[in-house]
Amino acid sequence: MQAKIFRILFFSILITTVSTFAYAGTIRGTVTYEGRVPKFREIKMDADPICLSKHTEKVFPETLVLGANNEMANVFIRVKDGIFDNPFPAPTEPVIITQEGCMYTPHVVGLMVGQPLKILNPDGTLHNVHALSKINPEFNLAMPKFRRETTKIFGKAEFMFPIKCDVHPWMAAWISVMDHPYFDITEKNGRFRIDKIPAGHFTIEAWHEKLGTATESVNISQGSDEEINFTFSKP
Repeated sequence: MQAKIFRILFFSILITTVSTFAYAGTIRGTVTYEGRVPKFREIKMDADPICLSKHTEKVFPETLVLGANNEMANVFIRVKDGIFDNPFPAPTEPVIITQEGCMYTPHVVGLMVGQPLKILNPDGTLHNVHALSKINPEFNLAMPKFRRETTKIFGKAEFMFPIKCDVHPWMAAWISVMDHPYFDITEKNGRFRIDKIPAGHFTIEAWHEKLGTATESVNISQGSDEEINFTFSKP
């Protein structure tokens, strides 16, 4: 009986230890912009009165969205390389992108291989969802006003391809299909956080659609809480 209890305790401790070291630390930080902020032309939606009716203020491209202190939104942060021996199961909960107001929201989308992408059309007008993927099959899907939603699943990892609307040429967004869950996307506060990263040495990449990429190296060990900040500027 004592031997049996010892074995149970031993394997319990072993499982706890492996689990603890398998997910060792956190990476967090802020992305900011420095330099002159470019001015963007107002998006003219007059060609579709339904689009125009959805807005009471001027609408501008989301190419560069900044917070109060020039913190950057729509920056994709990922663990670019490292050792990931085991495949990661895809979440069953869908990632949602909506076409409300004839704009894609969110502007940058990240999901995992096999995870559903639910595309919504609440506008009551025709949209045409055109994903310009290269590794996954490209699709070009009409969504008339009566088609309120559709779901797509990507079978392969593919980093950053555009999605656009062929009916409304100003509509554009970006999608990244990842083979691991270690990524995040900044909002207007510029903050990001990636939890449960395994121990090891990694390259962390920040991606912006116009300003390119920036990278930092980091070592993760048990209990790590590493802060990495990125700064982008106009070339």
